[in-house]
Amino acid sequence: MKNTWKVYVLALVSFLVGTSNYIISGILDRIAETLGTSVAAAGQLITVYSLAYAVGTPILMALTAKMDRRKLLLYSLGLFITANLLTFILSGFGLFIAARIIAALGAGVVTVNALSIASKIASPGKQASAIANVTMGITASLIIGVPLGRMVASAFGWKAVFLAIAIVGVFAMLVIAAVFPRIQGDKPVPLIKQFALLKKPPILVALAITFFWLGGYSLAYTYISPFLLEVTHLNESLISAALFVFGIASLIGSKVGGYSADKRGIQYTLVSGMVLHVISLILLSLVGQSVIAVFAILILWSFAAWSSAPAQQFNLVSLVPESSGVMLSLNSSMMQLAMAVGAGIGGLIVNRVSLASITWFGVLGVIIAIIAVFVLSSMASRHSAVQSSTNPSCE
Repeated sequence: MKNTWKVYVLALVSFLVGTSNYIISGILDRIAETLGTSVAAAGQLITVYSLAYAVGTPILMALTAKMDRRKLLLYSLGLFITANLLTFILSGFGLFIAARIIAALGAGVVTVNALSIASKIASPGKQASAIANVTMGITASLIIGVPLGRMVASAFGWKAVFLAIAIVGVFAMLVIAAVFPRIQGDKPVPLIKQFALLKKPPILVALAITFFWLGGYSLAYTYISPFLLEVTHLNESLISAALFVFGIASLIGSKVGGYSADKRGIQYTLVSGMVLHVISLILLSLVGQSVIAVFAILILWSFAAWSSAPAQQFNLVSLVPESSGVMLSLNSSMMQLAMAVGAGIGGLIVNRVSLASITWFGVLGVIIAIIAVFVLSSMASRHSAVQSSTNPSCE
């Protein structure tokens, strides 16, 4: 009980990291206007952030595996805070990109360490709940952080969002430094051993599901604010409300997806969620300017997209239960890579086709993910058949 409040401090840290990540999509139009660049070019801020996160996190975690977890959390949180302060102070697109890369490197290590520390300081039997509470900080950043950030950007300018993140981050850092105990690091898992799993075809297909599902999602979500402003013609006051309901739906979708994966199975949950994902993106392209219809479709989209997350994590862990930690780490990197590629391709589409067409291209990514689900299921069935034929039951 005495450490419960410390877990909530870690949840606050994950909320700050999530807000710094997701807020770019929520204020993309304002960033582009201030920096004097196109919306498509501004979208590449998400690409470089996600790439730095995906590549840098496993490397940094491998290099710092033996370091005291509290000290590592303070160092990485300090790096993250510095990057957000640089974003507030510096001007120019190139410098902003550099600040985002620094933020990503700090954020990746902060997130992994927050989860690790939460499990270690939690009371016996409460470790899973502690991890869930920290993860809820990321979810809360979608529900509260992004719409609130949009409101702050409207009132004080978008750079004020990053100043606020840095200030709250300093508060969290001081609390961690003052009251958190020293926590021994873990035995390092070599990167070669982590990537050895990629030699197995079923794991490659499973990770492809993550890549195309989240890539299709990211392709559209990266440009959600300019899309809502220019295509569906929502006014500024409705954008924050739209982002809020989107975040609420993501939380509900995640909860329902986890329940469905337990009760109805992984394949059913993934396919049904992704089919709804496809339908919602198509409808968003056709809805026109009806505010009620836009909000309803945004709810369906967010619910469907995030219902796949817990099912896919369960899917990956089920493939190699003995290497569940490594699989989740690989999946985390694949998620960031998918977001990077989705944002990058989305920028090309906005430039060379149109902003209105990004949802159609997002549909293609999710459809490929659905195909990958069936391919993985077929591979599992063939493997089971082979196992049965080579190990006949003896009566």
